[in-house]
Formats: sequence, structure tokens, C-alpha cells
Amino acid sequence: MPLISAFYGILIFFYYSDDRKHHRPHIHAQFAEFEAVIAIDDGAVLEGDLPGPKMKLVQAWIEIHKEELKFNWDLAVKGKKPNRIKPLK
Repeated sequence: MPLISAFYGILIFFYYSDDRKHHRPHIHAQFAEFEAVIAIDDGAVLEGDLPGPKMKLVQAWIEIHKEELKFNWDLAVKGKKPNRIKPLK
């Protein structure tokens, strides 16, 4: 489960070969005891939850880095290491 970015206490991960359960390109975001699975294409929450302000930050970050995330998704589902992506500042 490679870490691809971290900002404001939020950790963003891809799981290798993780296209079976949700069947959509997505990321895993963790903040404290919260975890959410969020779709790359539209920022929809597929599973879990984050506190409201943190969720908005993650969804904004997804929108900014959508093309990089799609590229990384293709790498991860093939079992290859995804690239790091710049955090929000």
C-alpha cells in the first residue's frame, strides 16, 4: 500500500491490484482514526468517511491532480509502484 501524498495530517494511498472491490479508480485517504475510499473521476465517497473539512481538502486535491492519479491508478492495478504526487500547500 504505497503512500503517494500527505498533507494537513491526511495520508493518501493506493493499494496494489485494487480494482476488484470498487471497480472504479480510487484512492484511500486516512486522517486520524478515519478512512475513506474516494473515486478519482468525480470525488464520490465509495466507502468510509473523513471529517467534513478534511474531505473537502482531499476532493480538491483529487481535482487538481486527476490526470496524475489516473496514471498512478494504471500503475498500481498492474502491481507497479505509483509515483508520489505533490501535496496541497
